[in-house]
Order: sequence, then C-alpha cells, then structure tokens
Amino acid sequence: MKKTIIKGTGKAIPSQLVTNEDLTEIMDTTDEWIQKRTGIKQRYWIPKGEEIGASDLGLEASLKAMKEAKWEPKDIDFIIFATLSPDIFFPGSGCLLQHKLGLTSTPALDIRQQCTGFLYSLATADSYIKSGLAKKILIVGAEVHSTGLDKTTKGRDITVLFGDGAGAVCVEGVETNEDIGVITSVLHADGSGADALMVELPASRLPQRLPLDMLKNDARHFPSMNGQKVFKMAVKKLPQVTKETLKKAGLTLDDIDMIFPHQANLRINEFYREIMKIDKNKIFNNIQKYGNTTAASIPIALNEALKQNLVGKKGDTVLFVAFGAGLTWGGIIYRF
Repeated sequence: MKKTIIKGTGKAIPSQLVTNEDLTEIMDTTDEWIQKRTGIKQRYWIPKGEEIGASDLGLEASLKAMKEAKWEPKDIDFIIFATLSPDIFFPGSGCLLQHKLGLTSTPALDIRQQCTGFLYSLATADSYIKSGLAKKILIVGAEVHSTGLDKTTKGRDITVLFGDGAGAVCVEGVETNEDIGVITSVLHADGSGADALMVELPASRLPQRLPLDMLKNDARHFPSMNGQKVFKMAVKKLPQVTKETLKKAGLTLDDIDMIFPHQANLRINEFYREIMKIDKNKIFNNIQKYGNTTAASIPIALNEALKQNLVGKKGDTVLFVAFGAGLTWGGIIYRF
C-alpha cells in the first residue's frame, strides 16, 4: 500500500528580529500587554526596504528540506504552496518558486487556506500520492505579513501577532504495509464566518478593485479581525476536530506523542490544552519566538521539533491541528 512519508523539512526566517520592546517605539503598547494577550515575545520581519516575497522565503526553506530529503529539483513531481501573502496578486507563488528552482514544467498549486494552509496542503499531497498522480511533492507554507500591517496604535491588536517566515516539507510515496505516514486527515470550512478575519482589498467584487485613496484613507487593505469571535470559535473547534480526527484514526490522545497546533495565539493553545487535558510536554509551541506565521507555522514547528529530537523516532505519532480564517479548521495524524 502506498503511504505518504515525510523525507525532509526546512525553515526560513528573515534577519530582522522585532521584539515587543521594539514595537513600543512605534505604537502605544507594552511588552506586558502583548505577552498577556498573545504569549508572543518577538517575531521576525523582512528588513525594511528589501524586496523579499513569500516565494523567496519558500525557496530557502525548500532547499533545506530538499537537501535533507536528498532530492534534486528535477525529482519534484508537484509543488503545493500555501500562503495568504503571495508575492504578487497573480500568478501564484507556487509558479514563482518553481521557476526559482530552475524547473520549467513541474505543476504548481497555490492553496489559500491561511492558518490551515499546511493541513490542506498535506491532505492534498496525500491524495495525489495515494492516487498515483505524483510520488514526490514539495509542500511550502510561506508568509510575508510585515509589509501589509498597520504599524500604528490603531492597528496594534493585529500587528503584534504576525511574523514572517517559511516552512517546507518534502513528502514521498512509499510502498509499505507498515502503519506509517499520513494516517488520517479531517478538513472543514464555514464561509459564513469569513468576515471575522480578512483583508478586504484589493477586491474584484468592487466596481473599482483598488480605490484611489486606498493607501491613505482606506483601512480595508490591512487585516481586520473580530478577535473575540475568532478566539471563541478556535477554542470550540480545535477540541472538536481533535476528537473527530482521533476517532477517524481509531486512536486516543494517549496514542499521540506530540501535538502541533497552529501558532495563532498562545492563549488559544493553552485553553485548548486545558480543555483536552493534554500534558504540557505533549504540545509544541514556538509562537513566543516567531509570532503567527500563518501557513508556515506548523511546518516551522515540525522542523524545530525534529531538530530537537522531540519527535521523529520510528513509531512516533503526531497530530497537526489548526483553526483560522475562512473560517477553516482541521486535523491530520502522522506516524513516523
């Protein structure tokens, strides 16, 4: 039976470290205020004035993952690129990354599922592999949030949350009867909550996609969030989808060695852990260092956990779980 196996991971973090103290110099906030509400201590942003897009960070992460997997670019059958911050409006960042890898005909797919982007990507890759459409797939989650944030006191509630970064995972189809690889996946979406977390402009639904005064007077090109609604939905849906994913796999929390929740807000993850009665040592958080890197957060966390030898031993079973804009949520169980 064909199984989807992770062969390599990589991450890319921009060079500019932005601490909470740094933010106090450009907006009315404090380190205590940010940590109390989000758990975040710092994040990394693209250095001011540099032209670096999501595909550039994705390329760096991909090359590291490919080196670990012992792949050459020509080995890739398919590229799946998850991002909410593409380099340009269109075409997709997957095509831009494909070109930067020196490829000329390898198919590339962009996934716009925000915080659950990696889960949708991995589930899609698993389906492609098990159907025989591809054998070696490069999955990338990459974000450049910093160039699209309102870095004033007006926008602080959202700006303090986000960081830039990329994570890449090489997955490969392997014939085996062992119970390894992607065990099961569960994905959900509810578009009725789309306005709870979104960037409205530019918008093709408007008579004028880019209002003339957009940059000066129209805040719709900055992210907007109903924080209370998103928080309440997250702490409701994450436990639900965890139980659903475990049930589908025929497993319990005791069978899971490590949980990788999306890194949106440490307080959400702590509520989730308390509701599910999860041991502190079985849940991986690194939002304190990177902020919310959206589609990149889970692959970055996985890469760090593997480098720290927290997971990766034969038989280790992990759960990826996420909730975010869309609204979308899901869970995937993977066994090494």
